[in-house]
Amino acid sequence: MIHGALRDERSGPFVWTGIIGVTCLLLVLLEHMLWLVLPFILGTVMYYILLGPMQRLLRAGFTRNVSATLVCIVFYGATVLLVMAAMTWTSAPGDADGWHETGALYLDGGVAFVRNTMTLLEAKFPILAEMHLTSIVNKRFKAYTDNFAQRHLTTILLGAAGWLPSLLLAPFLAFFFLRDGLRFKKFLARAVPNAYFERTLFLLHQVDQTARRYFEGLLKLTVLDTIVLGFGLWVIGVSSPLLLGFISALLAWVPFVGSVVGCIMVVVVAATDAPNNPLIAYGAIVVFILARLLDDFVFMPLTLGRSLHIHPLVTVLMIFIGGALSGVAGLMLVLPLLGVVMVVGETMGRLMTNPRLRARHRYARRLRDKQASADLSV
Repeated sequence: MIHGALRDERSGPFVWTGIIGVTCLLLVLLEHMLWLVLPFILGTVMYYILLGPMQRLLRAGFTRNVSATLVCIVFYGATVLLVMAAMTWTSAPGDADGWHETGALYLDGGVAFVRNTMTLLEAKFPILAEMHLTSIVNKRFKAYTDNFAQRHLTTILLGAAGWLPSLLLAPFLAFFFLRDGLRFKKFLARAVPNAYFERTLFLLHQVDQTARRYFEGLLKLTVLDTIVLGFGLWVIGVSSPLLLGFISALLAWVPFVGSVVGCIMVVVVAATDAPNNPLIAYGAIVVFILARLLDDFVFMPLTLGRSLHIHPLVTVLMIFIGGALSGVAGLMLVLPLLGVVMVVGETMGRLMTNPRLRARHRYARRLRDKQASADLSV
């Protein structure tokens, strides 16, 4: 009944102006707190992954503390074992420079693919040959790739290591979300006046459901992208297709930029696997484009499209605004942030403009004042 009443009251332009303004302000603030925002997002994703198993343990009779501890121990233990197995599998025994050599190998493969492509283009289009396109590209690549493995790759790895302490905060956040999430909701609800109590409970429920649907949809989308892209790469003969599909699906969490980086990674691996057969690299590009089209027009409407009820025009505009305000972090955060702010803003707007609730609140205040002063007559 409350849900229907709230749905009947439409948010006006002032509420939506406030929603967009607050979202932009939060994006600017979060850009300067990315060290905390990123583990918070990862912790939230872990929370919604583990929420289902924990609820099953609760229904089986376990306490909330025991349930949260058990699911976290199992999940984190399995994750550590998988990471250790992956590092053991990818590391060559006794080779300290394995990562540098691997990076240099794939870099050389990508550069060779670009050079071969430029040569083919010059052969097809004489005007490009007159522009000396291949020579220009070779000079640019040589200026960037000289000693890449010793300089740039080391810098990237050191930067990733600098983020490690912050990322380790995510498992602790997920554990406390599971254990104390209900207590935090009760703490917020106690600060709300009685007249607005029912609607505030509905607001908290809607915020939780919006975030849950978004992250669950994002996980489903990641699984579908991994399967489709991995299958396509396996068909054309690229090595480690499932791993490449999974990494590309994770990179696609960042709109535009992530897809471009994922495509470059897939093409570089394909070109390195078959340096004498450029058709495999071109086939990888076709597979990636087809997978992204399926993602945009089929998978995304079935997953994320049902989780955030936002007009497509607003979605596109906010993605560009998020990128302009906060760069890559803004591209990644703008949609879930807009979804939560939209739920809070719309519901708060309906609460504050509802004449019946405001009258109940005024009446409750007068009644409390009258009861408090009943025995204080002079």
